[in-house]
Amino acid sequence: MREPERDLGRLQDIIQAAKHIASFTEGYSQEELMSDKLRYFAVVKNVEIIGEAAYMLSLEFKEKHREIPWNDIIRMRHVLVHGYATILPELLWHTALVDVPILNKQIEEILF
Repeated sequence: MREPERDLGRLQDIIQAAKHIASFTEGYSQEELMSDKLRYFAVVKNVEIIGEAAYMLSLEFKEKHREIPWNDIIRMRHVLVHGYATILPELLWHTALVDVPILNKQIEEILF
């Protein structure tokens, strides 16, 4: 359910998943990440967690914070879960190294 009182926990989930992604990708190139299947799927799973947490945020919260591309985040989760065979390594890499840190910063600014 999408109750506003649960938004804080979902935002904390996003921050935690972003930290995991940063630790899984630190010191790795895109090619190294793609060849390390355990690390690759750990990144995929944490991007999925971010997308699910974003999906479960209340509509009121998402409306209040329109500067964050919620629909793009949620669509990425759907691609990873349902279209896993079509994942583009470059898109996952860009998401992990560019988009997730930006999102993490935005969420931290909202919370702190």
